[in-house]
Amino acid sequence: MLGLSPETLIVRLIILLISLPVHEFAHAWTADRFGDTTPRQYGRLTLNPLRHLDVVGSLMILFAGFGWAKPVPVNPYALGRKSPAALMWVSLAGPMSNFLMALLAVIPLRAGWVEPSAYSGLATFTAYGFLLDFIYINLTLMLFNLIPLAPLDGDKIADYFFPPSWARALERIRPYGPMMILVLFIGLPYVGVDIYSMLITPVLYNLLSLLGVF
Repeated sequence: MLGLSPETLIVRLIILLISLPVHEFAHAWTADRFGDTTPRQYGRLTLNPLRHLDVVGSLMILFAGFGWAKPVPVNPYALGRKSPAALMWVSLAGPMSNFLMALLAVIPLRAGWVEPSAYSGLATFTAYGFLLDFIYINLTLMLFNLIPLAPLDGDKIADYFFPPSWARALERIRPYGPMMILVLFIGLPYVGVDIYSMLITPVLYNLLSLLGVF
C-alpha cells in the first residue's frame, strides 16, 4: 500500500470524510450567502460526504496526504452582482475552512488535553496521533488548494489579485490546469522531481512550527 500502514489509511479515511466535505460546504455556504443559489440547487449545501467526494481526489488523500473533492458549481455572474470580490471570497472559503479545522485541532494539543505519544504505526490510533494527522492534512489541503492552477481555489484567488497582464496569462493556461497538476504532482515525482517537497513542505513545516505543533 505504497508503504502506508492499514492504520494510517483508516485514519486518513476518517479525516477525508470530515475535511473535504467541510471544505466544499464552506464554498457552497459562502456562495449562498452572496446570493448565488447554484450550490443549493445542486445539493452541495450539505456536509454529506457523498455529495462532495471525488474518487481520484479521495484516493490521493489516502495515499499522498493531499487531494481534492468535486468542485462546487457557482454562477460567477450572480456573485459578481453582489461584489467584484465575491468569487474570490467563495474560493478562499475552502482553504480557510481547512486552516480553521487545523487551528481547532491544535487547541487540545497546546492545552495538554491529550497525552503525547510516539508518532508511528499504531500510534495514529491515539488521540495525539490522530490530531497530528488531522492538522497536517488540513494544512496540506489548504496549501495545495492555494496553488494558482485551475480547478484549484488558488486560480480564482490569484485572478482577483493579479495585475491584468498576469490574469490574462492565467486565463490562457486555465484549460490546461488539471493536466498540469497531474504532471507536476503525480508525473514528475516518477522522474525524481518532487514539486510537493519543493513548494508545499517548507511552508507546511513553518506553519506547524508557528502553531507550536513541533
